[in-house]
Amino acid sequence: MSIFTRFSPLRAFRDLRAWLASRKPYEVGFLALSIATTWTVILVFSSDTNVAPEYVEPDIIYVQSYAANRTDAEIIAQQKIDLPKEQARKKAIEDAQEKRRQEFKKIDDKLKSWGI
Repeated sequence: MSIFTRFSPLRAFRDLRAWLASRKPYEVGFLALSIATTWTVILVFSSDTNVAPEYVEPDIIYVQSYAANRTDAEIIAQQKIDLPKEQARKKAIEDAQEKRRQEFKKIDDKLKSWGI
């Protein structure tokens, strides 16, 4: 702790003032400009970190219980009932994927036209 007994904020300020006084005016100006630029970049990036994520509705999957003593005919009949729902769900997923693929293709084509 003996190092802190030698530290005095008043002496530190006087030392900084003496150092700045020994510098040429353009050096002090560039020092101030570099400090301002650094803090501007830090503040700009830190302000972007406060973006709240968009709320996404949770996808709840309900499980249906079936009797353990079902016959094969009952299972096949239930599968025939569920098949159109499953196909519609898969079709919706494929359509959403194709739409997303087209969006990315549009962006890629624009970038290619710019030579990127």
